[in-house]
Amino acid sequence: MAQTISNETKNEAMKVAKATQKPGQTKEQTKLIAQGIEKGIAEYKKQQKSKARAKDKQRKQALKAKARDSADLESNTPEHTTTKNQQILPWLLLILSWIGFIGWQLLG
Repeated sequence: MAQTISNETKNEAMKVAKATQKPGQTKEQTKLIAQGIEKGIAEYKKQQKSKARAKDKQRKQALKAKARDSADLESNTPEHTTTKNQQILPWLLLILSWIGFIGWQLLG
């Protein structure tokens, strides 16, 4: 499998190779060092892509599991769940309104 290395990577590798160039080093040696750096950069990018794919795959699996769990939870819970406060509130309001009405009639 032939790897194609981008021009940006080649330029970056050449800059690094020239920056670390020793006195008396030939252009061919610098070029070989630049090629080694290119391969290193390409390998690093390949590893990062692989890690990103694995991370994305894990994130998607977590989202699927969360969706599946919430769907299971919704299917297991009854549709009309009421708490004790929800049952008492209408009666309390009814009684308060009658007390208010009777008080208004007695005072009026």
